Amino acid sequence: MEFRDLKRQYKALQKDIDKVMSSVAANGTYIGGETVAELERQLAEYVGVKHCVTCANGTDALTIALKVWGVGKGDAVFVPDFTFFASAEVIAAEGATPVFVDVEAETFTISCKDLERKVEAVAKEGELRPVAVIPVDLFGLPANYGEIKPIAEKYGLYVLEDGAQGFGGMIDGKKACSFGGISTTSFFPAKPLGCYGDGGAIFTDNDEWAKMAKSIKVHGKGANKYDNVRIGLNSRLDTLQAAILQVKFRAFVDYELEAVNNHAKMYSKLINCPNLATTPYIPSGWHSSWAQYTIRLKNREERDGLQAHLKANGIPSMVYYPTAMHAQTAFSGCRNYGDCPVTERLCDTVLSLPMHPYLTEDEIVMVTKKADEYLSGIR
Repeated sequence: MEFRDLKRQYKALQKDIDKVMSSVAANGTYIGGETVAELERQLAEYVGVKHCVTCANGTDALTIALKVWGVGKGDAVFVPDFTFFASAEVIAAEGATPVFVDVEAETFTISCKDLERKVEAVAKEGELRPVAVIPVDLFGLPANYGEIKPIAEKYGLYVLEDGAQGFGGMIDGKKACSFGGISTTSFFPAKPLGCYGDGGAIFTDNDEWAKMAKSIKVHGKGANKYDNVRIGLNSRLDTLQAAILQVKFRAFVDYELEAVNNHAKMYSKLINCPNLATTPYIPSGWHSSWAQYTIRLKNREERDGLQAHLKANGIPSMVYYPTAMHAQTAFSGCRNYGDCPVTERLCDTVLSLPMHPYLTEDEIVMVTKKADEYLSGIR
């Protein structure tokens, strides 16, 4: 069994993927071109924004957004403590200071109460200027933008939605990657919509920000590539990856998103130890794209024991994330504006089970049976 079975997905889409890869090779346009432009139009329409600007990866997408806003030294950017390193890395790379915010225990996304506390603490101290918040759509579930945006407006913060795991998620019918002033996603192969390498995208309704993003991603170009008006990056999505994404995007919309939601419902129905394992919580009106199906155990010992039991039975699982951002060595010098107890607890207790559109019901039954076998034994 694979944790996320990309080989099985390729077999399902092989005819169309092989066709578009051969077409790109025969056409001779390997960077840019109409294939990339058409993908950008399709993604912008799906998300419901004016502009989609593709780039080389999801980390670059976040970096470009911060550069568009001129974030730098002396600026404070608020980011969840429970996330992948890139969400905070990009802040420090621009010379700004990441301020780590605790998350909600049930949704794993940024705590709005802790966000406001820490914005006020930074403002009161007066050494840094609060400029932006990067909510992370985690495991397929969008953050609580209904509460985040009023806080951002109150304190004059940009909202940069990190939708690397959220593409396809929704709140009341509004798509992930449309909630920020700028939003981003990643096309890393294991993401809800992934390519066969690295890729990313930036989404916005702001014409000027989109224009700047397009410039920054190609060495800060102006009228042409030899007219450089700002310092930028070399961050373009390859034509081959765009062609593959177009095929996978059709499958994602047509049936993959529905499939993972059906799998999640089946998992939650079959996991039979509510006193020992907590299944994912989806608030009313929210819709997840299930980048991961993540349960919570009582403590690290039980989590690690379950993971070992699954492994012994040929079932892969993953721990996202074992180390909080504030505890990463790279951030050891960052100012602490308050503890993140929920994050620390999640680092010890979460476990993600196999999840992808091509799982079979028999596989889900086997996973839950083996999980229940272990959990029942420690009652």
